[in-house]
Amino acid sequence: MTRTLHLNAFLMNTGHHEASWRLPESDPHAHVDLAHYVRLARAAERGTFDSLFLADGPHLWGSVAQRPAGALEPLTLLTALATATEHIGLIATASTSYNSPYNLARKFASLDIISGGRAGWNIVTTAGAEAARNFGITEEPAHAERYARAAEFLDVALKLWDSWEDDAIVADKALGVWGDDAKIHPPRHQGPYFSVEGALNVPRSPQGYPLLVQAGSSEDGKAFAARYAEAVFTAQQTIEDARAFYADLKARTVAAGRDPGHIKVLPGIVPVIGSTEAEARALEQLLEDHIVHRHGVANLERLLHLPAGTLELDRQLPAELPPEDAIEGAKSRYTLVVELARRERLTVRQLIGRLGGGRGHLTFAGTPEQVADAIETWFTQGAADGFNIMPPVLPSGLDAFVDHVVPVLRERGLLRTEYDGGPRRTLRERYGLPRPANQHTTSPALV
Repeated sequence: MTRTLHLNAFLMNTGHHEASWRLPESDPHAHVDLAHYVRLARAAERGTFDSLFLADGPHLWGSVAQRPAGALEPLTLLTALATATEHIGLIATASTSYNSPYNLARKFASLDIISGGRAGWNIVTTAGAEAARNFGITEEPAHAERYARAAEFLDVALKLWDSWEDDAIVADKALGVWGDDAKIHPPRHQGPYFSVEGALNVPRSPQGYPLLVQAGSSEDGKAFAARYAEAVFTAQQTIEDARAFYADLKARTVAAGRDPGHIKVLPGIVPVIGSTEAEARALEQLLEDHIVHRHGVANLERLLHLPAGTLELDRQLPAELPPEDAIEGAKSRYTLVVELARRERLTVRQLIGRLGGGRGHLTFAGTPEQVADAIETWFTQGAADGFNIMPPVLPSGLDAFVDHVVPVLRERGLLRTEYDGGPRRTLRERYGLPRPANQHTTSPALV
């Protein structure tokens, strides 16, 4: 069977490069402009992307001096985008550490209903003491504890989404019977982290439940993904590392009793596109020239759990760094950054330049054909099922990808030329995944 290349548009205010907002073309207020996001969503839909994605976190990250800070709440924003688009999937990040299962399950079911089955949930456990303190927690929960809570959170959410059978609504006007109480199944869940009694107050949604996405690449993260995830966003710097991650995650999925074809691996790529390679390199250099290095130093020290003032711009990272097993925050990103710096013997200044575009995701500068070559190579050589496209500048970077890279991918038979199935096609169907059967019925999953 021919594999389909899956594309997800990762939308971030003025672009993924930290200096994107400083370019003359950029609107520093775009991060709170609905019209900006509508334009981006429609551009991604023009490129027949499977989905778009919004990152989020329950705290103000870093210094507001660095780049446009704060963001519209993603479920609210995606509900607006659902009315401005017809086909594209809508994936929101939401934390299992700082939400309750009932409220969040209801919100995602509502988005799935409003969008006609296009909702997805990027499940995160949220690292960092800053977020914890916003919720009255004095210390960041341990990494393993966050994932244990996430597993129970998702188990409860699945019970809630299945608390209505698909045919619970009878709507028999003659008999005066609107619904069948026998087809409502309250979870009555009691566990270490949650106690949830009643059924959801929203009917079962078009997809059954939203596409489940996960982005952690630590050991705990991969174990969680193998059990639950249907798409995985990951940061990989080399095709060798990407192939190893891909093979490992697929094997873990099989070991968990699942079909490995039902989990899609999408590495992030920041495509810096020019009509010539020199033009692409010039844009890459322009962005790097606009980096304010003091912010990069502060961010690196925070990521690496180093005291302020430790790092020097024109020296390499210190020989002694905290071991990964001592890190309770973003473990996999910590390891990726340290390995990148060590492997390429980068100074702190050079490392900040490399991280400025995608925070550890692969940055690739070249012509549309060269970008398509990189995507095709990773896709055909066991490193990816598709890509999380992270334009360095928005909207121009997404337009360049859609107008110049997408046609090359289509010519090579890697990407659809139009959406099939019409606007009623669900996000699960776009990703080639079955609709899950309700756990309270014996009917098979619908493909």
